[in-house]
Amino acid sequence: MLAAAIFNIQNLDLLTVGIAVAGMSILGVIVLFNNIRSISNRIFFYLALAASTWSIINYSFYQISSPQLSFWFLRFVMFLAVWFAFAVFSLLYVFPREDIKFPKYYWLLLFPLTIVTSILTLTPLVLSEVVEFSLDGGIEKVTNGPGIILFGLLVSFLNIGGIALLVKKILHSQSQERKPLRIVLVGIIITLFFILTFNFIFPAFLDNPQYIPLGAVFIFPFIAFTAYAIYKHHLLNIKVIATETLTFLLTIVIFYEVLFAENFTIRIFRSGVFLLVLSFGILLIRSVRKEVEQREKLQKLSEDLSAANEKLTALDKLKSEFLSFASHQVKSPMAVVKGFAELIADGTYGQVSDEAKEKAKKIKENADRTLALVNNLLDLGKIEEGKMEFTFTQVDIVKMAKDMVEEYKVIASGKGLDMQFESSSPSLTIRADEQKIRQVLQNVIDNSIKYTQAGFIKISVQEEGDYATIAVTDSGRGMSQELLKKLFGRFVRDEKTKAEIQGTGLGLYIAKQIVDAHHGKIYVESDGEGKGSRFYIRLAK
Repeated sequence: MLAAAIFNIQNLDLLTVGIAVAGMSILGVIVLFNNIRSISNRIFFYLALAASTWSIINYSFYQISSPQLSFWFLRFVMFLAVWFAFAVFSLLYVFPREDIKFPKYYWLLLFPLTIVTSILTLTPLVLSEVVEFSLDGGIEKVTNGPGIILFGLLVSFLNIGGIALLVKKILHSQSQERKPLRIVLVGIIITLFFILTFNFIFPAFLDNPQYIPLGAVFIFPFIAFTAYAIYKHHLLNIKVIATETLTFLLTIVIFYEVLFAENFTIRIFRSGVFLLVLSFGILLIRSVRKEVEQREKLQKLSEDLSAANEKLTALDKLKSEFLSFASHQVKSPMAVVKGFAELIADGTYGQVSDEAKEKAKKIKENADRTLALVNNLLDLGKIEEGKMEFTFTQVDIVKMAKDMVEEYKVIASGKGLDMQFESSSPSLTIRADEQKIRQVLQNVIDNSIKYTQAGFIKISVQEEGDYATIAVTDSGRGMSQELLKKLFGRFVRDEKTKAEIQGTGLGLYIAKQIVDAHHGKIYVESDGEGKGSRFYIRLAK
């Protein structure tokens, strides 16, 4: 009975180790061929290969009764442990990059040191001799050589250094790049927990070393989580193939155990496990297939959107070119119309009736609005094409604002508005494009006059540290909070005043682009509809 129990336990150990080794090997191959050009994928394959080989040798070491052979297996366990630790460090250094170069210390120091240390593990310099055997012929105690210090330091450095690199990447990466790094870290934490619990705490404090041969099971979480992190976003059909392969291998292994069960009870138990694994495997494959189909649809949709975006970009460019061409064709004749209307109104062509003068003024005003629209369209085209040119000079912003107030006082007085000006200093110089800033201020003042039916318009210039702020305050219509949020967008106008007050909805958009190009800021405040507005233009001195 005792022999049968021991046999069954050994079979269970062999099954779990076999499944873990098979899983690591299959994951290594799948990841490698998913993108063989990626250095992360290639190093993961080497890591999976080293982990699988180490797991087999580690398990075999505890099954051999020959002292001499066991001693050599123990040396091979340590030999492979060095290369496994080196593979872990290498992967955590390159992950998740597809192409990266190792630093000089890696090739000139770390790699040669790993070669030397791994070779030393096969010599008496690390494990010198066996001093105590167990009853079944296994090794109980060995004498360490001086090289064991180098072995311990190197393996510890590779593991701790690799984890430190991973944590550093997590702390300094973007949120989207952080996800796969965290997945790998979770795998490392689970593996470390298993190793510390079953390979250290159980043998050292509970005198129970029976789980040490199951090293493959403890390493598997790290391999599995890392594999998932590497090809998480690059699966497509390979993911379905991998899931089907793993499910098939697991069910075959468990079915094999069912066939060779020692008694009926164990056979029933293993049959239940077989059916459970098979059922979950089928559900998993269906789930993965559905996910792959959804990803393929999303990928196709993304490609379609990309193609549509390219077409829209081309159409937008064509639109800008057409607007520029049409605007230039309109601008010249409108300037001629405006010129003739002014000549008629001022009497250059002789005396005309008052009615004719009024008509000429109306023609001039409409020509001015048309030219303003044309200029706005031309400016819009330049902004969209990135061709808006600026000539920066020293500009007295106080003088500019004061002169413009004087120019607009006639128009403001015609509407019965009180236009005021004040400044914190008689002169304030900034570096700017004079014509462009004049255009901005002109647009803001013009808007204030148009949208103020009664009351005042106040223009002030204030010096604020390294900046000059121009404020245009009025007692006009004001704005809703909804309009404030989008006021500086293209073609944005107050729906309630469209029919009453003409405009293009481009003036403030262009003004913002000009101020942004000066590394300044333009913004507006209003306490609500009917409560006036406050425009602020902030420019560096």
